[in-house]
Amino acid sequence: MRSEQEMMTMILDTARADERIRAAGMNGSRTNPDAPRDIFQDYDIVYFVTDMQPFLADPSWVDCFGKRLIMQMPEGMSLFPPQLGGRFSYLMQFEDGNRIDLTLAPLSDIAQYTHEDSLTKILLDKDGRFPVLPPPDDRDYHVKRPDEACFQDCCCEFLWTACYVAKGIWRDEFLYAAYHLDRCVREMLLLMLSWQVGTQTAFAVSTGKCGKYLKRYLPDETMQRLKQTYRCGTGQELWQALYLCMELFRESGSCTAKALGYRFPSEDWERIMKYLQAVERLPRDAKSF
Repeated sequence: MRSEQEMMTMILDTARADERIRAAGMNGSRTNPDAPRDIFQDYDIVYFVTDMQPFLADPSWVDCFGKRLIMQMPEGMSLFPPQLGGRFSYLMQFEDGNRIDLTLAPLSDIAQYTHEDSLTKILLDKDGRFPVLPPPDDRDYHVKRPDEACFQDCCCEFLWTACYVAKGIWRDEFLYAAYHLDRCVREMLLLMLSWQVGTQTAFAVSTGKCGKYLKRYLPDETMQRLKQTYRCGTGQELWQALYLCMELFRESGSCTAKALGYRFPSEDWERIMKYLQAVERLPRDAKSF
């Protein structure tokens, strides 16, 4: 596996040697002083170029970075709509385990780029186009303090979609129930847990993508219970996971509400819990509720 020094030398030498590439920047975990270091960290690189079209016309120009297992070019795919405006990305997984997420951007994007991510670090600036940037940090990714309307919306969405899970389990529609548990109920639970962490840290930390750093701040017992909500291979396990999500949400939501001076909708939570239990007891051939 090529070392970080070897990879960075190759990335910068490629940019220096190509007159069309006028600047290079990097962001992501490799510029984040609070991110753990490991062999799976990507190299999130941006090349600012004089003309995008010559690069786009010949994707083989990225072969210089090494032998790939696979490459994805999201802005060139039909399944996913482009999301980078005038930029174009090459996501490359290499045989030696390294990965580069390389984005091409027009020079006109430089001003925007300097302000869009606090983890930005300028690696190369051939023409002195960039201002001096502060050292990279993850302040843009810190948990944001919710206002009360946002807090109540999270509670409502959690309780509302919990009913979808119950309906799916009763119908024996496993995929439907599992989808709503994972993509709706759990998403709101993770958001509430992140807010809870925020109240305990003055909203000065990041819980990471998909809540991956929650384990830094939550009690081990809470993390163990959270992990148990992912055991949902059967209908019975789905019920258990749903009820555990309900309990965790009530605990975290009540704690967060108290810290923020908001109201946790305990009455709504109780009504939904009784509804879920009633659905669980409902015979499969029931004609009415």
